[in-house]
Amino acid sequence: MRAMMGGRSMADRATDDVLTREEARGVLRRLVGSLGRYRRRIAIAGVVVIVHTAAVLAGPALIRHGIDHGLRGDDTGALNLAVGLFLVAAVCAYVLGRAVVLLVAGVGERYLRDLRSGVFRHMLRQGLDFFERERTGVLVSRMTSDIDALQELVSQGLVLFVTNLVLFVGAIAVIVSMSPVLAAFLLLIVPGVVWASVWFRRESNRAYLLVRERIGKNLTTLQEGLAGVRVVQAFAREQGFAARFRETNEAQYDANLLAVRISVRYFPVIELVGVVATALIVGMGGWLSTRDVVTVGTVAAFVLYLQNLLEPVQQLGQLFNTLQQSGAALHKLYGVLDSRPSVAERAGAFDLPAPGPIEVDHVSFGYGETLVLHDVSLRIETGERLALVGPTGAGKSTLAKLIARFYDPREGAVRIGGADLRDVTLESLRDTLVVVPQEGFLFQGTVRDNVRLGRPSASDAEVDAAIDALGLRARFEGLPDGLDTEVRERGSRLSAGERQLVSLTRAALADPRILVLDEATSSVDPGTELLVEQALERLMGGRTVVLIAHRLSTAARADRIAVVDDGRLVELGTHEELIGREGRYASLYAAWTSGRASGAAPV
Repeated sequence: MRAMMGGRSMADRATDDVLTREEARGVLRRLVGSLGRYRRRIAIAGVVVIVHTAAVLAGPALIRHGIDHGLRGDDTGALNLAVGLFLVAAVCAYVLGRAVVLLVAGVGERYLRDLRSGVFRHMLRQGLDFFERERTGVLVSRMTSDIDALQELVSQGLVLFVTNLVLFVGAIAVIVSMSPVLAAFLLLIVPGVVWASVWFRRESNRAYLLVRERIGKNLTTLQEGLAGVRVVQAFAREQGFAARFRETNEAQYDANLLAVRISVRYFPVIELVGVVATALIVGMGGWLSTRDVVTVGTVAAFVLYLQNLLEPVQQLGQLFNTLQQSGAALHKLYGVLDSRPSVAERAGAFDLPAPGPIEVDHVSFGYGETLVLHDVSLRIETGERLALVGPTGAGKSTLAKLIARFYDPREGAVRIGGADLRDVTLESLRDTLVVVPQEGFLFQGTVRDNVRLGRPSASDAEVDAAIDALGLRARFEGLPDGLDTEVRERGSRLSAGERQLVSLTRAALADPRILVLDEATSSVDPGTELLVEQALERLMGGRTVVLIAHRLSTAARADRIAVVDDGRLVELGTHEELIGREGRYASLYAAWTSGRASGAAPV
């Protein structure tokens, strides 16, 4: 079965958390390189980590001094000094420990903040083909679940990883300097602890992936049963679906028990190693102290340092899954950042000169291997209204998107005023040409906010002027709070027609020389259809207009009509000319008028 999210199974997504060794090295190299901008903060954090570790490691050394010189040497001053310095070291370790968390997590949080912004900016620069190729849910998961995986590393894992690694290395250095002989005996247990931790990391990772797979299957069964409950009840299949859920639930239970059994085998071993190591230190240390090889204080210090050796190894082993998930999340985010925009601005691009005719010069284009436009040539004069008509899938929208440079042609060129669109800056093109889609999309905010999206620097007076130019003042003032009415998510508070009116006003505020319209009246409600048509007529005045016409009555009012069929421009002329030719357009128009007469929906 497939989980509902993104059409991929949970097992498939679980394996995404496993990187190959080469992928892991690549992610690490990029991460180190990207952290360069935070080098000053990282340096400060590194110094504080080292000082904090020194404060932690100073505790057992001071106890050693107190025992050897204060207790056994019967020197009260030495004992008091050791106690006082021990308290100072403890306070420093506490304060510096908090500072380490703030500094290390602060660097991580800054990195995540910049990464989120960078990924989002990069997504917005992508061409439309990127969003047609990548599912929205997958892109959202890059910014949510993948960032959440990194957040867990930053908030806890990174601090533990850095401090435990430094503590482990520091503890080895201190015990070797105190007594190489006793350190050699103590370090004999380290390989065993490391081996047990590596085993735990490997087995717990397998168990983790298995648990995720079983959870995915269990959730899929639950979701299907609830989503299709009407069908289940209609065919009296309640018992069958309950039995299926029991199977997946039992499988999840078994996977969870496996993970528990692995933990049960690992943690008691670590505790046993700690007990054996303590006994070894006390036994060997006592024997060596009777021969004046080590002091009693050194033996006591080694017992305390034992925890500084075992705990870091144990925690680093447990952190592996967090590190692995974070590495996989970074790998996927870097994959988004590595995607190149299909429509990019060339080096040395210039601003679009004064707009002139639009020329489509022998253009061919395809979304995949198959071409959807074949050798299309067309010239649209300045101020002309051209309607693109044809059956569904003929290539009308694709041709309009090439004119708007949402895509670049594979062959041929699209020019405005003689300038190849691939050679001009995208900003100047967007200032010159505006696309009004079939359905007006609104963002959260007020009506005024959504209109101002057409020109963010516009004043309230300029927004009002754009509204008046389309004759929409009364309609917008009739809303509950006028132009300050909150439209809610995706404009859900407004009707489809009202959303389109806002979209048209947005285009009027942008004041482009060229308009590309995807039949702005085809999806509006009857209550606002006439108002939308009137506003649209005002908006088109004095501009070059490319109109994708789904209603042939709209096409009939254009200056010329281009008929696109099977990716080719098959006819071009005025409405009267094309009707007189009795060709493809005449057939479409006849079918459309007969459909209107019979009461069918317009084509």
